[in-house]
Amino acid sequence: MTPPAAVIRAKRDGETLTADVVHGFVDAFVRGEVADYQMAAFLMAVVWRGMDDAETWALTDAMLKSGRVVDLSHVPGVKVDKHSTGGVGDKVSICLAPLVAAAGVPVPMISGRGLGHTGGTLDKLEAIPGFDVRLPIERYVEQVARIGCCLIGQTADLAPADRRMYALRDVTATVESIPLITASILSKKLAEGIDALVLDVKVGTGAFMETRPAARALARSLVRCGKKGGKRVVALLTSMDEPLGYAVGNANETAEAIDVLRGSGPADLVEITLALGAEMLVLGKRARNVRAARAILQARIADGSALAKLREIVLAQGGDVRCVDDPSLLPRAEVVRPVLAPRAGFVGGIDARAIGIAAMDLGAGRRRAEDVVDPAVGVVVRKKVGDRALKGEPIAVVHARSEGAAREAATAVCAAYRFVRSRVRAPKLVLERLG
Repeated sequence: MTPPAAVIRAKRDGETLTADVVHGFVDAFVRGEVADYQMAAFLMAVVWRGMDDAETWALTDAMLKSGRVVDLSHVPGVKVDKHSTGGVGDKVSICLAPLVAAAGVPVPMISGRGLGHTGGTLDKLEAIPGFDVRLPIERYVEQVARIGCCLIGQTADLAPADRRMYALRDVTATVESIPLITASILSKKLAEGIDALVLDVKVGTGAFMETRPAARALARSLVRCGKKGGKRVVALLTSMDEPLGYAVGNANETAEAIDVLRGSGPADLVEITLALGAEMLVLGKRARNVRAARAILQARIADGSALAKLREIVLAQGGDVRCVDDPSLLPRAEVVRPVLAPRAGFVGGIDARAIGIAAMDLGAGRRRAEDVVDPAVGVVVRKKVGDRALKGEPIAVVHARSEGAAREAATAVCAAYRFVRSRVRAPKLVLERLG
């Protein structure tokens, strides 16, 4: 094995690392032969010097092979998952996974928790009383084979190198690196047994990638690296310049996702769900093109089979299935406070990040990984970009545990809105397709 200091020095000096060197370094880290401080130094060197495609794939492959790789080859069909880079109000997975599974494509989905201003699918699912996202891999495999979908969190034996490396990145300012983000995402996704992957790369004020060039660079890296792993990969760049849908906060977002499967739900959330779902059906060989795929998905919503699939998933994972038919049974906050428009005009913009932070401060998200999330609290926006508001009209609603918390959140939410005199167009949702 190349000495750790030599590996760090080589990357610090801009040298290209061979696959053997990268694998040896990661393997030694997992075995405890490379110290945390040495890995932290290596991560910072990558942030500064970057990695080419071959190095990025070597890092992904090493992290993937640091633990168990699930075998779903016995499950009929093309197994397809979706991954989002995170945004405010992004509850797509909750309606997308059962919808695509109802259309005949197996969806093995291992998701994450929210951190900072972005929410996490696992926290939203756990708003359903009893829903268990901590299933062992054997249960996960059995459920995908039996009902076509399972929604769980990363287990200790899946890409353990990523778990430890991400913990270091979070506290050493080394999160914002395209090679490191690529390896982190794909090492987990490739470990879950998929054949193909659809990526939702968010771009805007509420996303980690705030500019389109940065989001495009990440999407291209993910697509290229995924293909090196033998997977079919498609990426959509989607707008995150305002919250997706109306609800921001776990129980309310879950209810909104259920509304999509009931044939309603906000137009932007429905559109993103159909756009991603159509790509999944094409990759899963259930439709020849996205137009045909959208028609299939809309039919599965209309005939109730998508909602029925969600019931199956909730029941299989120990959740209170009554919440699917009556979302009012989900947790509710004691204080509901409207946010009033300070003046008349049209909504010219909403700072999605500020809305996400307001929800986080209420308890809907985490500043640190160990923080406990409150499923009942959050923000529901009532007016979105392009909508007209009269002075004193509610533009949002805060759901809080106390009057004091509600007042503080309402002030922050109001400041996130920008009003203009003339109507502006709502942001385009799907910006680009790659792959």
